[in-house]
Amino acid sequence: MSQLEKQFGLAVRTAREQKGWSQELLAEAANLNRSYLGEIERGLVTPSLSTISKLAAGLGLTPSALVGLSESAAA
Repeated sequence: MSQLEKQFGLAVRTAREQKGWSQELLAEAANLNRSYLGEIERGLVTPSLSTISKLAAGLGLTPSALVGLSESAAA
């Protein structure tokens, strides 16, 4: 697991928690499996561009905004 995956996972988790959502709610909104979302949030997997797009849409963000949040998590 690289630092990049950890930072992206933290950004997804933070954005989800700011909405007050469970993993189940975000997984449903993004049309993803809840356990896969958990792996993303823990930085265990590298999501594809398609998955990043689904996550961003589920969170009401653009993909670039979601990636930008992960860059902020690095600071």
